[in-house]
Amino acid sequence: MAGTRRVSAVPEAAFRLRDVRQEKSGRVLLRGIDLVLPRGRITVLLGSSGAGKTSLLRLLNRLDDPAAGEISYLGRSLEEYPATELRRRVGFVFQTPVMFAGSVHDNLREAAEIAGLDDQEFPERAREALELAGLDPSLAHRPAQELSVGEQQRATMARTLIGGPEALLLDEPTSALDPESSEFLLESIRRLRAERGMTVILSTHRHYEAAAIADEAVRLSGGAVVESGEAADVLA
Repeated sequence: MAGTRRVSAVPEAAFRLRDVRQEKSGRVLLRGIDLVLPRGRITVLLGSSGAGKTSLLRLLNRLDDPAAGEISYLGRSLEEYPATELRRRVGFVFQTPVMFAGSVHDNLREAAEIAGLDDQEFPERAREALELAGLDPSLAHRPAQELSVGEQQRATMARTLIGGPEALLLDEPTSALDPESSEFLLESIRRLRAERGMTVILSTHRHYEAAAIADEAVRLSGGAVVESGEAADVLA
């Protein structure tokens, strides 16, 4: 794409976007996106507010569909996946945590039922999800609404992880967190990458977070990709 600088080669693709365009109410949100998001790596989307980070993330598990262009996941068009299957395989953690009524355990149970887990699988998967999200298991029976914002964000991640996604999308997940909670969450993401080989795509406007966590980085401006490649190269 004209105006895009590729600063390094990419490994196997998890997602591939070809000439993707997105619009809303007559406003262009994304234009001419040609991009490979690597499998099994942490990719950070960088850019100021309105650059297109959230719009791009929402396309990747079909919360929205593009106005034009093609998007594939593991070599298969997103349109070929049933929505429930795609969202089970590609989890999404939103910027502001939203907890269901009841305890953390109740939140995990509801997500497990949606994912089709049986009662025998649930206890181990719940324990594992809490551990991967960095949330103290002692909080499992605490009312979800009583958790701190940082704890709610990690509980939201655990709820997403219990279904066993292959890829995880996170939209500015530390924006409302204090520094300590942010570091806990970033460490959980590092563990998912290191221990599970999970594909992680994370949006942020904080370059120091990108430098601490990213394998790859994509810089967006005005709805277009202006640079992509290994994080060290892009951030330099």
